[in-house]
Amino acid sequence: MEQTETNQQVQMPRIGDDAPAFNAATSQGNISLEDYKGKWLVLFSHPSDFTPVCTTEFVGLQEIYPELKEMNTELLGLSVDSVPSHIAWIRSIEENFNTNIEFPVIADLDKQVAMKYGMIMPGESQVETSRAVFVIDDKQKIRSIIYYPLTTGRNMQEILRLVKALQTTDEHGVSTPADWQEGDKAVVSPPKSQEEAAKRAEEEGIEYIDWYISKKDV
Repeated sequence: MEQTETNQQVQMPRIGDDAPAFNAATSQGNISLEDYKGKWLVLFSHPSDFTPVCTTEFVGLQEIYPELKEMNTELLGLSVDSVPSHIAWIRSIEENFNTNIEFPVIADLDKQVAMKYGMIMPGESQVETSRAVFVIDDKQKIRSIIYYPLTTGRNMQEILRLVKALQTTDEHGVSTPADWQEGDKAVVSPPKSQEEAAKRAEEEGIEYIDWYISKKDV
């Protein structure tokens, strides 16, 4: 029984799952997942406050935050540091980088949220959270998961691009090709029958390449 409970604690959520519920203390007061219902959420973890790579990431995340907000998307950070530590670090970033961190940061001292989301990689660190990114949609479903090692800072433009791509997929019922950027053509779903495949080349507004791959403006 104990082994089963342990496995459940470290089980990582998957794309398409309901995002695990939480209620946690943050740098801006208590926050629950329910508070973000109806909005998209980028929930990310960082290893520790007052570390150089994490500091550059927070500056970068704040830079993209206004654009995320325009897309009905919020940012929420997390580490196993305390609320006072978060506050002191955020003040240090403001003083040293002239950057006001506007999004909250969870103080996950008991690792309850980190365990629910599989943010700790025991092979890399038993105590620090990895650089995880969870994109959660407005229905509180997990839509994407990205992990980076402790040594590698995240690409902020890729996080922004990812949210745009997911929202474009939902709005227009399309897929996005490799290196897709906002304004690029999207991929149309492949035909489901020989009859549909034969007609695909004749469809208006379609950039036909072959029966199984075509694109269109969205």
